[in-house]
Parts: sequence; structure tokens; C-alpha cells
Amino acid sequence: MINDMVIVSITPEIGLNELKTYAGGLGVLEGDKLYGAGDLGLDYLVLSLFYRHGYVKYKFYGEEPIPEPEEQPDTAYDALKPEPQFKIILRGEEIIVQPWIYRYKTAKAVLFEAICPMWARRLTDRVYVEDSIEHQFMRYAFLAKSAFNYLKNRVGFENISIIDLQEAHTALILLMMNNYDKVRIIIHTPGPWGHPGFPGDFIAREFGVFTGDYVVLTEMALEKLSKAIVVSEKQRDVIGKVFPRHRDKISSITNGVYLKRWMHRELYKKYTENKLSIEEFKKTKPLIKNQLLEFIKQYKDNLAIGDKPVIVWARRLARYKRPYFIARFIEENPDINALFVLGGKPHPRDNDGLNYARWFRRLHLRLANVVYIHDYDIYKAQILLQGGDILLFTPFSGWEACGTSYMKALINGVPILSSKDGGVIEVIEDGVNGWLFGEDIRDFINIYNDPRAQNIDERDYEEFKNKLLKIIDLYNNDREKYWEIAYNAIKMIPEKVSIKNMLKKYYIK
Repeated sequence: MINDMVIVSITPEIGLNELKTYAGGLGVLEGDKLYGAGDLGLDYLVLSLFYRHGYVKYKFYGEEPIPEPEEQPDTAYDALKPEPQFKIILRGEEIIVQPWIYRYKTAKAVLFEAICPMWARRLTDRVYVEDSIEHQFMRYAFLAKSAFNYLKNRVGFENISIIDLQEAHTALILLMMNNYDKVRIIIHTPGPWGHPGFPGDFIAREFGVFTGDYVVLTEMALEKLSKAIVVSEKQRDVIGKVFPRHRDKISSITNGVYLKRWMHRELYKKYTENKLSIEEFKKTKPLIKNQLLEFIKQYKDNLAIGDKPVIVWARRLARYKRPYFIARFIEENPDINALFVLGGKPHPRDNDGLNYARWFRRLHLRLANVVYIHDYDIYKAQILLQGGDILLFTPFSGWEACGTSYMKALINGVPILSSKDGGVIEVIEDGVNGWLFGEDIRDFINIYNDPRAQNIDERDYEEFKNKLLKIIDLYNNDREKYWEIAYNAIKMIPEKVSIKNMLKKYYIK
């Protein structure tokens, strides 16, 4: 049976339809889980932060990205309802906490906002944007103490069946608990940003315990807890090598997506009514593609569209996702018969990511068959992933815990060309419902200082380039074969990646 007590998920971010809190895949996944849990009738409670100024938006001065805060729209405040405020203690001072409630059927998100004093208000300004290591620590201490207060006084630990900690950012709550039997940690990345560490004196000051001179929160959580979950089968191998002392505690449940949120409404209707034949798909897909083409004309009025494949690379601009693969390919093949739609934001303090944004912008300005969606968000992701003809998914093997953008494309009949990483290798059959390239690496290779990384990149890029050239040729010269692969994607994938099936694996007794 599905658990009938309260299920709790604590997360540093959540991507909800009405809010401007888009930062990365974790937040979007947590939003999908909330909507799926509501449909399943689960008593599901998400605890996170309310970021008044969202994440980041960019405007460009020529090729130069200018980052700015992203204010919450009126729809955010319309969708949220306040609950009574309460107090916690940080830095020896009383902090006023405002819980904001977001409901979807039986699921609820509680977003904590720091109201006063003024220094504390900055803790809930912008997701993942901090001024110092202490600022970062205090933000997650605020989340931990707010979540503990809410669970103790408004839910009751006796009414809770499970508490899932999404990433180690949330693990500070363990320092306030005496019993960990109901708690698991969900590890969403092997990357160092997912395993923050803090000076021990910060922790001693706020939580009254000394746990060492420097504490890596993932290690601390794994020491205390008996179970950890990673988000794809491959990541069990990778994380087991990153944290070898705890590998026996680690199991895997592959991520999913909320079909109703990510599948185009016409395809979703036909899919749920069991009316999605290849003939119906071939009639519907061009209409969806035209919606994408009309949308991207807002960004560029001299697009060379024609009857050519629309190739999409769209996700967070970070080095391990290798946006330089598609940028290099375009520079080497500027006249190829394809339209390239690039999307994604970098973190405002990630120099690599900012350089990729400059590169994408330069291609946008100089080539008639390239458009860069610099203000990529959840709504725009839906349009791109539903309307494209091919999605590129190119992470360095071993770094992508699971990924979900390819799932969102596949359920819309958009086949992918992907490196062999994350959950891709669980759903893609090369040449049947998509294409694969590169090496399947099960070690965590540090792309910043390991000399093997550059050689792997070069080998991967050559295979990526050759396969993409063949796929473009297939689309242009053997359209029926392309339709077969695209239809295989939408026929084979939705049931495999449904968030509801994923939630049942997490929460069935």
C-alpha cells in the first residue's frame, strides 16, 4: 500500500509553476514530485525556502551577459497563502520566520521566508547566490531550524513516516534530532557543489555540537543515517566510489518527470486516451513545432527556418554539461541545413558558465540559423523540449546523476543524441528511440585537474560530431526513418519515466 502518514521532503529549492525559483534540475524535480504526489493522493509535505528575488536573469550588452535578480511575479503571491509566523534562534538572535503555503491536491509545500532582523532577510534573497561561506552556512542553518520547528510543532514527528533530505545542504537538521530511523539522504549529484563543507566552529556555534574542524555534510549524513538513495542506476557505482566507506548503504531510484507538466497537451490527451498512433503523431508534431518556431521569432526576426531539423541544446550552463560541444559543432559547420536553438543560464559567479553564455550569444548574433534563449526558465523549457526535432544531452560521463531534460523531450517524441551518463542508458536504445555516443565511465574523473579529461573530451566530441552529422542527414534525406525513431521515443518512454511510478518506488511500504 502507499504510505498514509505524512511524507516529508526537505529541499534547498523547488521549481513551482507560478514562482521564479528556477535554478537547476533538483528544483524542477521536486516540483514534479509534488504534483505527482498530489495526483496519487499522498499526504506529501515539502519544506524549502521562499526566495524573494528568485535566481538570476540576464540582459546582454552586445555579447556581455549582465546578471540581475529575478523578482517574483504577482502570480507567486497569488499562489501562496501565509501561515502564522514563528521564531527561531540564529547567531544568538530571534529570527521571525514566515511560512508560505503552496497546495496541490493532497500535497503541500511550505516555503520559509526570513522576515527580520535585516541581516537575516538576506538569507532568503536568491537561490544559490551567496556572498561568503558563512552566508551559505547560515542559509542552510535557517532552513534546518525552520524545518525542525515546523515538523515538531505543526506536524508532529509521530505523524511522519519518512523524511527525505534532498542533497546534503539540508543535512544540518540531523544535528537537532535524536532519532534518525525515519530519515534518508537523497544524493542528486557527484559534483562538489552537492557536498558542501563548513568550518566546525560554525556548526558548534549554531547547533551546540563539535563534529570536527571541517565538516562535509554528505559525509556527516552518511555517518548518521542507515540509508542513502541516488537517482540513477549508474550513479550507485559512481557515488559508491566517491564515498566508498558508505557504499553498502546506497541504493538507486531513477528520477522521473510529471507527464502532465511536460508533455504537450495534445500529445498528452492522445496518450492518456490510448489514441497515439504514428499517424496521429505525425499530424500533431508539426503543429507543436510551429509553436516553437513562432516563439523563437521573439528573439530573432531573421531566422533561417525552412524545412530543416530544429536541434536543441538547453540546460544549465555549466562546464560538466559540455555546452562547448554544440558551440564547437556550429562553428565547424556554420552552413549546415539545421536550425540550432540554444538555451540556458549560468550561475552569476561561474566564470566558465558566463563564458559559455558569451559564446552562445556570439553565435546568436553572427549566424542566421542560431538562436539563444538567454532567459531560459520552466515555461520556455516546455516549449523547447516539446517542439524541437532533436535534443542534445552531452554531460561528461560520470558527472550527471540522472538528468531529466532528455525524459521531457522523449515523451514528446523528440529523440535525443546523448552521452552515456545518468539515467539515459536505462531508457535509450541506440538507433531505436535515440542515439548514444562516448564512453560509459563509472569513475568520478575530476574534469578540472585530471589530465585524462581532455583526451576523453576529444574522443567523445569526434563521435558526437559524426553522429550528429548523420542524424541531420537522416532528417533531411530519410524523413520516414526519423519519424520511426521519434515515434519509438514517445511510444516506449512515458511509462518508464513517469514521476508517479518513481514515487511508488520511494513510498510503497
